[in-house]
Amino acid sequence: MKITQLLILSSFIYLFSVSSIVGQDYFFKDKAPFISEIPTPEEFLGYPIGEQHTRHDQIVAYLTKLAEISDRATIEGYGKSHENRKLVILTISKPENIGSLPSLKKKHLAFTDASANPTNYNDIPIFVQLGYNVHGNEPSSSEAAMLTAYTLVASNSSEVKTYLDNAIVFIDPTINPDGRDRHTQWANQFKGSPLVSDKYDAEHNEGWPRGRTNHYWFDLNRDWLLAINPESRGKLKWYHEWYPNVVTDFHEMGTNSTYFFEPMKPIGSLDPIMPKENYEDLNNLFAPYFSKALDNIGSFYFTKEAFDGTYPGYGSSYPDLQGALALLFEQASSRGHLQDTDYGTISFPFTIRNQYVSSIATVKAAVENKATLRKYQQDFFKSSEAGVAKNNVAGYEFGDGYDNNRNKAFIDKLLLHKIKVYKKGNKYVVPVKQPQKRMVQTVFETYNKYRDSVFYDASAWSVANFYNMKYKGLKSIDLGQEITSTKEIGAVSKVSKSDYAYIMDWDDYNAPAALYYMQSKGLLVASAFKPFSIVTSEGNKSFNYGSILVPVSKQKKDIDEVFTIVKTAQEKFSVPIFSTNTGFSSSGIDLGSGNFRKLETPKALLLIGEGINSYEAGEVWHLLDTRVHMPITKLRMNRFNGIPLKEYNTLVMVSGRYYQLDSLQQKRIKEWVSHGNTLITIANASKWAIDKKIVKEQLTKKEKDTSKNKIVKRLPYVDAGENIGREQVGGAIFEVDLDTTHPLGFGYRDNSLPVYKNNEVFISPSKNPYATVAKYTKNAHIDGYISIDNYEHYLKPSASLVVSAIGSGRVILFADNPNFRGSWYGTNRLFMNALFLGKHMYVPRVRE
Repeated sequence: MKITQLLILSSFIYLFSVSSIVGQDYFFKDKAPFISEIPTPEEFLGYPIGEQHTRHDQIVAYLTKLAEISDRATIEGYGKSHENRKLVILTISKPENIGSLPSLKKKHLAFTDASANPTNYNDIPIFVQLGYNVHGNEPSSSEAAMLTAYTLVASNSSEVKTYLDNAIVFIDPTINPDGRDRHTQWANQFKGSPLVSDKYDAEHNEGWPRGRTNHYWFDLNRDWLLAINPESRGKLKWYHEWYPNVVTDFHEMGTNSTYFFEPMKPIGSLDPIMPKENYEDLNNLFAPYFSKALDNIGSFYFTKEAFDGTYPGYGSSYPDLQGALALLFEQASSRGHLQDTDYGTISFPFTIRNQYVSSIATVKAAVENKATLRKYQQDFFKSSEAGVAKNNVAGYEFGDGYDNNRNKAFIDKLLLHKIKVYKKGNKYVVPVKQPQKRMVQTVFETYNKYRDSVFYDASAWSVANFYNMKYKGLKSIDLGQEITSTKEIGAVSKVSKSDYAYIMDWDDYNAPAALYYMQSKGLLVASAFKPFSIVTSEGNKSFNYGSILVPVSKQKKDIDEVFTIVKTAQEKFSVPIFSTNTGFSSSGIDLGSGNFRKLETPKALLLIGEGINSYEAGEVWHLLDTRVHMPITKLRMNRFNGIPLKEYNTLVMVSGRYYQLDSLQQKRIKEWVSHGNTLITIANASKWAIDKKIVKEQLTKKEKDTSKNKIVKRLPYVDAGENIGREQVGGAIFEVDLDTTHPLGFGYRDNSLPVYKNNEVFISPSKNPYATVAKYTKNAHIDGYISIDNYEHYLKPSASLVVSAIGSGRVILFADNPNFRGSWYGTNRLFMNALFLGKHMYVPRVRE
């Protein structure tokens, strides 16, 4: 090796090997002089940044201290996490700007108003929002947030003063505090002295579910669009109050990588709704600032060849649809304090410094290009008020007449994104021509053509389909009355007292929650396995499959107690409940019919732990906790051998390897099911159940080419990753034909249902003609990318939902995930039916 090559490699190894802390000069010596009265992070915490991982409460305390003692900063809360940790924003600028922030905000927002025409692009400070640590076990950025805050608050260098004169900087130090503290505890408790760099050490290998996700194991960097969690909802409320011009999204990646900043790989959509000026011109404008900053400290990096901003729910993509420039940064992770790499060791301080340097470079780039950024944001919102959407659609009409709580949840999502919604008769209308035009397109438009076939994440996100919200495009619109709150949506007539029976409509999304509440209070209830009409306190009413009967005389409680429970259930969940004083139906089954089946209260187990998909497990837990208000026992796999299965009637298994379940445990599960219990499997767990012969179902197989002279086409090696990657189903939406007479289909009025598929699990239709509950339709594609081979040979012949009998029990096999990211209100009902009705459905026996 040449001498020059040795010197370069030695320098590279040194940069990755900074394991001893040499004071804070390592980070910001070029930003001196500093105000002595402002404590450095090291002085406040009692240890240098990078020596250990800092808890979220310490980070908040430090930023609070800065706001208390400096007239350059203020701090505000924008919410709390599931585990009640504070979510805060530190605002930094020169004192004069801080003192006049309300007036500056008003002037800034004028550039987001399409009816206004300000031209003072250079006169108003640029608004920069630095966001850190959305993935809890990517910790370097929150440490960098403290260094950035200290620099901007304490430095008296001419450089920093220029930034303070020309920018309002908002620092969000920890977007995911619950996940961060989970990882912080792990890294600190396993830290060695001396440091252990061996990648196999416990410090570098977190226990399940790991710190990436929040309390319910959700990936908050996928939640900006879906806004399921309080962390995201609080952030969105803040965001739409301020509309910053630049937003950062700091992450970490594999230890053996280097550093990534934008531009990303080309956007996957063929015709992106994001302006080209954003992902080309502005990215290219900012990139030299980052390369120069990293070159100055000898850090290596790459651009353009990874990641994509196609999915609009990232912290690095959602702001792009709000007239901002959103920027992704990815730092190779030390996964602890010091770890071996192919080029020596990488230290925690080293990772922090790259994030800090990029933070300062972002502010610098924003300040030096503020007129360009302001003009871009102004043009963005003016273009939103012009023209129509795809296929010349002027607006969208939607609304489900049978399920007001699902309507309410969908409209709540639209309003959270500041999408204007109007009520017209018994329908709702969303015009395309409005400031949030691009969000309207995101919610309603679907696509089947793409520039790229390998996506970093989902390729489909039409939110209306998530909610199974039937809608149609309108060429012209009559708006009606604007909806500004969901408070009155879903209001129901109060149930009156009866000494005979109460009937609850099962079509409403909240019906399972109301059912569980009544069961938990000791009421005996039954489900209608056939529809009927009957005279109620509000006249003759028709009731669909699944409607819930509460027979008053059959209860162990008196009439007043029963009424109180029913009335409270209705008040808590706003569900349609009616009283009746007769058991004689005007049509269909009578209330004494054997087609009313008494329901047993679900007592469910959810398997969790190593080898199991924490996202899918968290989605089940979140659904039952936050919407059904039903407890579920989360059982770690290492405790499975000792659990008394007979005490439970339902077992839920999400995607996972389940290597801990040997042949004896598999037999145990099968025997438990055969005694009348229900096993619910989702996605890869369904494949596991088929592969292990728990059920007699089969996976869809492609017909093999049996020709003797088959020729394998030679392909370029460099294309292998792309060619193989395009066969993965990263996330697309398909239509299934649902049997609404089957208990799993109860509560649906339409047999056409969108489902979400992000796996390659393809289940053959059951040989039992009554057991294929949902099958993909002939023209199943709704939205997103799937390869022709997967679509034609695997998906189209397959079933989405199958029930397989074992003895007197059953296995309910979902090929798709009905609870994806807590957002699939449309298919949640399938899963809740499995929980509440699975125990009471039989699978008709047929000759094989």
